[in-house]
Amino acid sequence: MTTITVLLILLSIVIAGSLSFFQYYYKAKTKLKSNLVLAFLRFVSILGILLLLINPIISRNTYEIVKTPLPIVVDNSSSIFNLKANATAFKLYKKVFQNKAIQDKFDVQTYRFDSEIEQSEEFDFKGKQTNIDVVAKSLKSIYKNVVFPTVLITDGNQTSGNDYVYSFDANNKVYPLVVGDTTTYLDLKINQLNANKYAFQKNKFPVEVFLQYSGSKNLNADFSISQGNSVLTKQTVSFSPSKKSAILTVLLPADKVGLQIFKATISSKEKEKNTYNNTKNFAVEVIDQKTNIAIVTAINHPDIGALKRAIESNVQRKVTVVKPNVIKSLQDYSILILYQPTAEFKSVFEKNKLAGINTFIITGTNTDFNFLNQQQDNIVFRMSGQKEDYLAEFNSQFNLFAMEDFGFSTFPPLQNAFGTIKVNGNVSTLLSSKIRNVNTNSPLLAFAENQGRRAAFFLGENSWKWRLQSHIDNQSYEKYDLFVDKIIQFLASNNSKKSLVVNHENFYNTGESIEISAQYFNKNYEFDEKARLTIAVTNTKTKQTKNFDLLKGNNVYRVNLDGISAGTYNFSVKELNSNTVYSNHFEILEFDIEKQFVNPDLERLTQLAAQTQGKVYYPNQADVLIKSLLENENYKAIEKSIVAKTPLIDWVWLLVLIAISLATEWFIRKYNGML
Repeated sequence: MTTITVLLILLSIVIAGSLSFFQYYYKAKTKLKSNLVLAFLRFVSILGILLLLINPIISRNTYEIVKTPLPIVVDNSSSIFNLKANATAFKLYKKVFQNKAIQDKFDVQTYRFDSEIEQSEEFDFKGKQTNIDVVAKSLKSIYKNVVFPTVLITDGNQTSGNDYVYSFDANNKVYPLVVGDTTTYLDLKINQLNANKYAFQKNKFPVEVFLQYSGSKNLNADFSISQGNSVLTKQTVSFSPSKKSAILTVLLPADKVGLQIFKATISSKEKEKNTYNNTKNFAVEVIDQKTNIAIVTAINHPDIGALKRAIESNVQRKVTVVKPNVIKSLQDYSILILYQPTAEFKSVFEKNKLAGINTFIITGTNTDFNFLNQQQDNIVFRMSGQKEDYLAEFNSQFNLFAMEDFGFSTFPPLQNAFGTIKVNGNVSTLLSSKIRNVNTNSPLLAFAENQGRRAAFFLGENSWKWRLQSHIDNQSYEKYDLFVDKIIQFLASNNSKKSLVVNHENFYNTGESIEISAQYFNKNYEFDEKARLTIAVTNTKTKQTKNFDLLKGNNVYRVNLDGISAGTYNFSVKELNSNTVYSNHFEILEFDIEKQFVNPDLERLTQLAAQTQGKVYYPNQADVLIKSLLENENYKAIEKSIVAKTPLIDWVWLLVLIAISLATEWFIRKYNGML
């Protein structure tokens, strides 16, 4: 309490005492024995009321023992079961967790992980993916600014996520308890296979294969890729104790249109403990057409390169950058991207009036807006010579195609001329513009469709910064490139609008997320919030059919078909109110990534321990680990002082005391006839 508060309390005592004395002694007509009691009760009442008015803060110190956290994290993926280490992993967990000395010294928390991490004391070792990187990120988030050790019970074999060796906080020691047989067995393995999802008919497509060998002697292995009963390519690969990996690149012919299934195999005359990882299936869809796109520009700008890379991330697209005065025939192109048009583009616009090719117009500070107004009437520009920065705002009601907001409002501003923009006719806005968080009610990205011709307008330059920001946010260009691809897909198609649009892949691998999304539009081509969509999935071999409902999300309906076994499936999506149906097929390829391991990844776990100044332990060293944790002086419990400050007005008992003293005084006065 402050000095002023203490003085006020002393003054309150004096005032309460003075008033009590004045009432029952100085002013009293008769001197009764009860006056002393009445004076005391009056003193208590007045003092209590004055204290409530002053409302001093009462401080109280308490002490709490804070133990060092000890997360025990258990690998719950099926690779632990496949390595026959599940019983060992559970035994090690119980040994560390149930140790009384460990419980006394540490605040023990137990977790399990596969593709995600969760707090749990039960383990079934059935996880379909292993992501140790997510463990590192979660522990950093849970235990911020705390020094703590981590016991990691795992085989170290990761199938998804970033490299975990450098993901953990270097200041917090990690003690891997390695489970699984560390004995080295002879093993050939297809470690990774890279192939494009699409290829073009009558072309050859590359397949990159990473092969790995574990063993102590020289070995010749046969690698082949087959389709059905036909072997398409075969070669011999040599391995030795000093050469334990090989990278092969083969070209396969794309002769047949449609989904083509291939099998890559590596084998030798030697006997292996695990042959599951000797084979890997993959699929390629062979298509007979390619979208040729021209980016017409009279200037050099980083947007051009970023746009070209984003479009060509879809192998069905080919981009050519040309100058407006050089381009001759438009018939070679399906889409024209006109970057910052000026009067130099006049011949291109005139030729396109006859060709009727869909256009994607991008404006910026070099655009001639008067010229652009003369060449099209979807958007009217009234622009000044002043430059302005425009931020983006996503329109959730946009319904020309499925598009999710992946952070448009956080992207750097685009630069364009300052002015007013007016839309005419059938124009839909995906992104509207803002100037310093003030809505301009003008489009930033808009789409128009008139008499079968489609056009897109992107009103600002420096979109290359968006692609870079998307990579920073997501560690990948994928979301931004998909955003651009959907714009191109809209422009590449002149088909009439469909009421039911379904998005799906033609093939999936077992263990992957199998998601199918759909949109249903009413007669005005508005997204129907009240649609009832179901999907019937039929296995072509067993003829067994399963039915699911599609759940509504943000302008899209989705269904997750995880858990369906490998095979070929026909499916139909149906809107129950209108009986509109979409039918197609997909294939799930047999591949259990968790079965490819023969040994724990001791090398990377050792690197992780060294990176965090921890140490690797084996199952028979669990007692040594426990002893090390108990003897480590860095993990002492801390006595923490907690100061609790309570305003006096929160004391309910003080109010009760005032009420009792006032009531008692009244009854005594009443009894003595003093009222």
